[in-house]
Amino acid sequence: QVQLAESGGGLVQAGGSLRLSCAASGRTSSNYVMGWFRQAPGKEREFVAAIRWSSGTTYSAGSVKGRFTISRDNAKKTMYLQMNSLKPEDTAVYYCASDSRLTITDPLGYEYWGQGTQVTVSS
Repeated sequence: QVQLAESGGGLVQAGGSLRLSCAASGRTSSNYVMGWFRQAPGKEREFVAAIRWSSGTTYSAGSVKGRFTISRDNAKKTMYLQMNSLKPEDTAVYYCASDSRLTITDPLGYEYWGQGTQVTVSS
């Protein structure tokens, strides 16, 4: 059983930065995809970024490309999301997810989820 724990959310002014972390435990292989999703009030959960753990190949949504960077630390079994130039529309609960079985942008395909961390960007 894989367990995921996010941290790093908070309140920041527009233009500021935050770094989210997602620590994974219970993992026994390296052939999987991990991703970040976010969900704003009244909206569906949307794809933000993903990374193939074994190769380090990354994918990002168009809305965050050039501002957010996904990365991972193999030794710490931790995934990160560096968020720069934050905008009020980035405000949401951010979730990390693991083990995608479908298209990496589809939240329904992920088997494991963290509890979420709130990111609030003030204007």
